[in-house]
Amino acid sequence: MDKFETFGELLLQYNKVHRLSGAKDIAEVDANIEDALYPMQFLTPSKIKKAVDIGTGAGFPGMVLAIAYPQIHFTLVEPLMKRTAFLHLVKSKLGLENVTISRDRIENIKPFDADLITSRAVAKTATLIDLAKGFITPKTVLLFYKGEGVHEELNDAWQSEVINRGKRNYLFIKGLQ
Repeated sequence: MDKFETFGELLLQYNKVHRLSGAKDIAEVDANIEDALYPMQFLTPSKIKKAVDIGTGAGFPGMVLAIAYPQIHFTLVEPLMKRTAFLHLVKSKLGLENVTISRDRIENIKPFDADLITSRAVAKTATLIDLAKGFITPKTVLLFYKGEGVHEELNDAWQSEVINRGKRNYLFIKGLQ
């Protein structure tokens, strides 16, 4: 819990100047942390070795998941310098050996086989799948944090499941390729 507290304090401190996220107080940061962690109860973390988070922003969900699961290596992909600088600070302060930060767009990253691909509020599902195609194997699980319009983005060809929690929808897609 200390690492999450430190993450929250750093985010609020840097958010005042750099506007990294919409969180304005610790309650909002805690809600975002809880949102990031919630869907992991539906996965088996012991089967996940490598994960990619597309458009990490201020660290939701990628950095939060990396804090919670030190046995999983996370590649956090974020094109904006101010956000990647913040992510590097968090990685350093928390001693996170399981994090690689790439200041780039996902389509410019050298692909590798990922067990888990996450993204929150970046693009439509079909676009995310297309951008991440080089990282997807038949065993890859895609976990996209979506809003209320998730059902309009679904494709019958995907093995997908949507788990609803308030206004948040967690979209799981397996077995692509």
